[in-house]
Order: sequence, then C-alpha cells, then structure tokens
Amino acid sequence: MKTRSKVLIIAGSDSSGGAGIQADIKTVTTLGSYAMTAITAVTAQNTTGVKSIIPIVPKEILNQIVFTTKDIKPDAIKIGMLYSTKVIDIVAKSIDKIQIKKVVLDPVMVAKGGAKLISKKAVQSLKLKLIKRAMLVTPNIPEAEILTKTTIKSKEDMIFAANKLLKFGAKNVLIKGGHLDHNSVQDILVNKHEVKVFNSRRYKTNNTHGTGCTLSSAITTFLSCGKPIKKSCELGIKYVNCAIKTNPNYGKGHGPINHLNTMNIIKSFR
Repeated sequence: MKTRSKVLIIAGSDSSGGAGIQADIKTVTTLGSYAMTAITAVTAQNTTGVKSIIPIVPKEILNQIVFTTKDIKPDAIKIGMLYSTKVIDIVAKSIDKIQIKKVVLDPVMVAKGGAKLISKKAVQSLKLKLIKRAMLVTPNIPEAEILTKTTIKSKEDMIFAANKLLKFGAKNVLIKGGHLDHNSVQDILVNKHEVKVFNSRRYKTNNTHGTGCTLSSAITTFLSCGKPIKKSCELGIKYVNCAIKTNPNYGKGHGPINHLNTMNIIKSFR
C-alpha cells in the first residue's frame, strides 16, 4: 500500500500502547498514512492507571518538531498531551513557524483511570494560545466542562459549550458524548455555520482506553488526505466505533481498542 499523506503527532507516550503516541501511530498507519512524532512526556502506565509522568524538556520538543518537519513536511498535525505551560508555548511557536493549517487539538487532561495529565496553569494557556491555532478541537465532556467552566448534562449543553469554545477562537469543535448516560453516543460538531450530530451505538465494555487519542488521530489522517472536516469526523467516528466493537480484551482495567480493525493481512502472511 502506498502512503496517502504525512501526519505529525505531538503527544505523550503511553507505555501500555493503548493511548497517547502509540495509539496515534497505529491509527495513522492503519489508515494508510505516514506518522511522525514529537514526544512531550513519557508515562509509565497500564490498563489500571498511571504510575509516573516524566515531561520532556521543552527545547527538545521544539527540536523534534522543527528538525523533523524541515525534512518531511506534514500535511496535518495532531496535538495531544502537552502537560505544562512551557510546552504549550513551545508548541504554539512551532506551529507558527512550520505554517501547517490543518491542526487538530485534542485537549488531553485526564487519563481513563482518572490520573491528571495537565496542570491548572496549562489549561488557561491552552485556551489562550492553542485553541485559536487549531482547525478542530476535540474535547470529551469533562474536558469541555473544564475549558468552558460549564456543566454538561445534555445535547443542548454540549452545543452551548462548543459555542463558548468557538469564542476562544476555535474554527470547529467536536465534543465527544461518550460520558453522557444515554443508550447511544452523540458526538456533536459545531462551527459558525452548522451543528452536526453523529449518532453511534454504545457498546457495553470497559475496553475504551485511548478512544479520544485514536479519534483525533483518525480525523487528522482523513483531513491530511484532503477530506472535508465533516466527512473526516464521520469517518473517524466510524473507525473508533469499529475499534471498540472488536477490542482485544487485554488487561485488568480499561483495556485498549483494536487499531487494526481496518487492516486486511495478505494471504502469504496468514
């Protein structure tokens, strides 16, 4: 298979492989594109939780981004875990420097097991410096509540929060509805022109670790291939739903999803 596009991922590492940069690389690769990375932090974690977080020096994050993109220019950028204000500042400067318009920001704040992945100060910096630089912001409901200082209990609350994020400078906002207690899952895309609701079946499983990272990377990949924003969200959501449905059931806690769900192994390797 020939690679369709090039995607730069700026995010933290997950030693268990279910989320973070590992999930991002798997997603971009299985969807047929070429993944490059700038690692912002190294975590020791498994399906039951996060043991430790070691941040990468901001200067080295900048070096990873700038030196890599000087040689191979990405078609799109996905931003995940940033951890601190200094890292956010560096990433904002690097985006301005390399001038890539297709930027997807997944404002990662809390791990699936509950561990905090960003400082309070950094949340404010994220709102002021990065949201306006993104083509799409993809918070889940707890993240949207933190960013907008609102409570989200319904579809209407999701739309209200998304409009608040648009006022921060976001061009498009996709709020993921998995945290609401409904029979189905509603993800809502909002911009200045329309509101689009994506309805999906809810699967009863604990194996949803890395769904947010995976979704934002899938959307970034489709954008990098030239798909419009609404279609990219639709295809990304379908990919994640299939990955949840076919999860491998690994680990004792919040297990990973199946990033290989799009791949067909040729006969000679079976």
